[in-house]
Amino acid sequence: MLITEPLSYRLALPADYPEASAALVLDSPHSGTAYPPDFASSAPLGALRTAEDTWVDDLWGDAVSMGVPLIAASFPRAYIDANRSVEEIDPQLLDQPWPEPLPESPKVKLGKGLVWRMLDDGTPLYDRKLSVDEVRHRIDACWKPYHARLGQLIDAAHARHGKVWHINCHSMPSVAGAYATDKPGLVHPDFVLGDRDGSTSDPAFREFVAAWLAERGYDVTVNDPYKGVELVRAFGQPSQGRHSLQVEINRKLYMDETSLRPTANYAKLKSDLRDLTAALLDWTRTQLG
Repeated sequence: MLITEPLSYRLALPADYPEASAALVLDSPHSGTAYPPDFASSAPLGALRTAEDTWVDDLWGDAVSMGVPLIAASFPRAYIDANRSVEEIDPQLLDQPWPEPLPESPKVKLGKGLVWRMLDDGTPLYDRKLSVDEVRHRIDACWKPYHARLGQLIDAAHARHGKVWHINCHSMPSVAGAYATDKPGLVHPDFVLGDRDGSTSDPAFREFVAAWLAERGYDVTVNDPYKGVELVRAFGQPSQGRHSLQVEINRKLYMDETSLRPTANYAKLKSDLRDLTAALLDWTRTQLG
């Protein structure tokens, strides 16, 4: 069953949801490809699309038939980033001061706050300033419904099983862009798992996934260079049986990073992620006792 919220998300639910749903929830916050007309970016579409986690929701999509709900953003990351705090506003983008105090944010300093100022290669997104009302519209129409629906899915799984495991699904370029992170030019491994140094999940979740992937020949790092950002921070509460893990997949494993087209290895990676999901479902059942 597919449920959509205009501008915000598309939600794939198992046919027998919630009766036989798993204690696992997946979300893909950067898979959106519907560019709203009010975006009015000065960057070309081809450049904007490099910010997308292209194909990530499809790569994990077999999980739905296995009883796992999967929510994916409809809006593009360059329009508003669901994996940022609603307070990570970039004052350089605005035509007037934001009415509330803004905390310091390393992502904002990189130009990658709630609303991006530039792409990974430094390409500016706008030749104009944004109004406060524009940013608030994006928050209300896109960010808030996405966070609310993901929260409902996680709460429902927790209520049903007493515990819940959440995977926040992402992709990363094979090499970090000049303005992408604080480690420009870094050659990325196949997978990076992030739980904010164990603060968003029992480390056993992370270690199970890392070991499973390593056994299949993938190069995996943990909390380096990506520890996880807003979504795992917001929903991961291991002391309450709520475990959130960010999973970054290297795009070179499945697509041409210039054309964004799937490569010959796409089917293998998708099959491996299906097998990982099956293994995780077995593992979570043992954790439920």
